[in-house]
Amino acid sequence: MNGLIGRKLGMTRVFDAAGTHVPVTVIEAGPCPVISVADGRAELGFGALKATRTPKALAGHAKKGGVETAPRIIRRFAVSGEAPAAGTAVTVAIFAAGDRVKVSGVSKGRGFQGVVHRHHFHGGPETHGNTRHRKPGSIAPGTDPSRIIKGKRMPGHMGARNFTEIGLRVVKIDAERNLLFVRGSVPGPMNGLVTVRKQGGPSRHD
Repeated sequence: MNGLIGRKLGMTRVFDAAGTHVPVTVIEAGPCPVISVADGRAELGFGALKATRTPKALAGHAKKGGVETAPRIIRRFAVSGEAPAAGTAVTVAIFAAGDRVKVSGVSKGRGFQGVVHRHHFHGGPETHGNTRHRKPGSIAPGTDPSRIIKGKRMPGHMGARNFTEIGLRVVKIDAERNLLFVRGSVPGPMNGLVTVRKQGGPSRHD
């Protein structure tokens, strides 16, 4: 297996052998039951749904794979090496200290924001009489092409989008508590769901 589903617990720091402090994100990764394996990909689950809130189709799919309780979330991962059997659990032990990983999640939602906060515009003059302190200014010519060009930086919804942080290093693993300590920050709020995958190729951070 090359990945797991987890939950972001927050950030802290650890100290290496030289006494240098390393900022890390703590992720509760797994254990993830294997629902099914097909076409070189494994279907993993995370969490558990209440029986009263589980659709019958999902309950039957989980039971067919040997999982009694339907998982809260299901993701598919590529299988490297020997494929795990359906009904078994994949744990954080698939990672090792020093592994390079990429973490995907949904970034924090900021709602509707203006151009100063969303795109880091410097804003208008702060002098007396000015009324355009945080406004975008002219957004398009009125004659030709008489429309706003696609891609124009405008006010709008900010955050709450899928984001992947690459080139992160695994600092430490706590197999007993299913914890993964990853150097740096990962997208999403505390208790947000994330997926952690091994990154085989080079990274822009190396």
